[in-house]
Amino acid sequence: MNALSKFNKMLATRITSLVSTMWCAYLFAIIALISLPNAIKTGDTIVIVSWIAQTFLQLVLLSIIMVGQSQQSESVEQKINETHAASLGEFELAKESRKIANRELKELKEISKELHRLLTSIEKQVKTSQT
Repeated sequence: MNALSKFNKMLATRITSLVSTMWCAYLFAIIALISLPNAIKTGDTIVIVSWIAQTFLQLVLLSIIMVGQSQQSESVEQKINETHAASLGEFELAKESRKIANRELKELKEISKELHRLLTSIEKQVKTSQT
């Protein structure tokens, strides 16, 4: 990235951080309210509705929506982190279970070999005693 791109990204991040606060929403509300008396004085419904829609709502809701999105993002990030931690825990449990299963399988193979050896020995003894 060139210097201009880095600067633009830094500036955009900084402005977004400032605009996405409730303090900025309060400031925008105060700025919007400055023109309210003039809008009301006109007595024109269209001017008043325009003031509400274009001045107040656009200015104030912009910051409030950004604050809400930030809160939602934090909530989602927290859930992702919790899910990740739980998944790692389950993975570790699965690895431990696999180790235990492998040890038990090894023990069962040894027991099976011992049983085979004992049965073979008993068979030989029985054959020897029958002859």
